[in-house]
Amino acid sequence: MRKSISILFCLQLLACLSLSAADSLYHPKANAEKEIAAAVKKAKAENKHVLIQAGGNWCSWCLAFDRFTHTDFQLDSLLKTNYVLCHLNYSEENKNYATFKKYGFPVRFGFPVFLILDGDGKLLHTQNSAYLEEGNGYSKQRVFEFLDNWRKDALNEKNYQWLKN
Repeated sequence: MRKSISILFCLQLLACLSLSAADSLYHPKANAEKEIAAAVKKAKAENKHVLIQAGGNWCSWCLAFDRFTHTDFQLDSLLKTNYVLCHLNYSEENKNYATFKKYGFPVRFGFPVFLILDGDGKLLHTQNSAYLEEGNGYSKQRVFEFLDNWRKDALNEKNYQWLKN
């Protein structure tokens, strides 16, 4: 009996730790500009784009997107191969007004909202996450298409030489 209680306690502890880890994607005390600058620098060095996921730990859709993309092998691989991921916090503690202003107030689309930056920090695209949803979650096909269509190589002119003829 004691062994089963100990095992049950350990399982509950692991579940709580997993929940608290998932709830800390966004860091209200972080300096958004410094984090984005570091992500841009890393993206440039790794020949990738930056994917900024703006939202907060209070946002169930934000947490669900992160869980959805990281538990699907194909989506996770697409993300890791093509993007440097950065979480931009919006919360009562830190609304990051200046950063949201800099990128044209993407908060108008709700949360999460996604920003694609190139290796120089230039905003390439703002994505309303509502277009990625399906039912009570996200559509794998829509998320895949979004990530695939904004990867760095997708914007390479060499892929479109057939347009010149």
